[in-house]
Amino acid sequence: MISQEEHNFRRISKAIKFLTQEFKSQPSLEETAEQANLSPTHFQKLFADWVGVSPKKFLQYANLNFAKNLLNSHPQLSIFDVAIESGLSSSSRLHDLFVNIEAMSPAEYKNKGEGLVIKYSIQESIFGPLLTASTAKGISNVVFYNENLDEALSEIARYYPKATFIAETTSFHLDVATFFEPKTEGLKSIKLHLKGTDFQLKVWEALLKIPFGGLSSYGKIATDIMSPAASRAVGTAIGTNPVAYIIPCHRVIQQSGMLGGYMWGLERKSSLLTWEAALSN
Repeated sequence: MISQEEHNFRRISKAIKFLTQEFKSQPSLEETAEQANLSPTHFQKLFADWVGVSPKKFLQYANLNFAKNLLNSHPQLSIFDVAIESGLSSSSRLHDLFVNIEAMSPAEYKNKGEGLVIKYSIQESIFGPLLTASTAKGISNVVFYNENLDEALSEIARYYPKATFIAETTSFHLDVATFFEPKTEGLKSIKLHLKGTDFQLKVWEALLKIPFGGLSSYGKIATDIMSPAASRAVGTAIGTNPVAYIIPCHRVIQQSGMLGGYMWGLERKSSLLTWEAALSN
């Protein structure tokens, strides 16, 4: 039997998916509440508690091509050179996530994780369940998964085929889980322990500089790391980001304003950006 909290989580996740998919028809509060099998009044309060904004405000940003429209509404700013920072709301949360990356040692990298103990656990989020993994030094992987835990574990295991995996929740995992809590009064720093080439690490560090509610392009990231001709390689490195949303690869879109790709699905990418935009305005 599932807990009330998990039941509410599933209701809100379903509502977010509905709003993201059906934004063109501008569904009413009553129609959206019906997806969660709740009265409009109860649903509106529950949605705001979980997401941090009202269903109406979320809907205003739930547009698959919203990024282009949002950027065009700020003509005084260069599209990708300046982050879109529109008065972060101190009443909802402080978007002050601080991430520190530590690279795997050459031996750990070469030996495919031999000798590493990696602990993993399941965390719930409004954008779907997460499989979070960590070493003794920090978070190594965060992946969204869709009802297939074995597949998600296999995705992590391919990074460290010789590591020992243990099902156990750590303090690192709990720190990661706070990211989607709208009423957090300030997020803890998060330590990452990642396996990557020097180039990948450089790209991932550049992604961390894109602020909450901001956007960048593949070309801009390439320029930021002093490799302006390496947009394709940058795209590949972004696509191999092992820690979903903590390193915000979802904030990189195409120069045209289209969303581009996302390892965990364009619908989820759109929902993440919609949520960030709604909270930032």
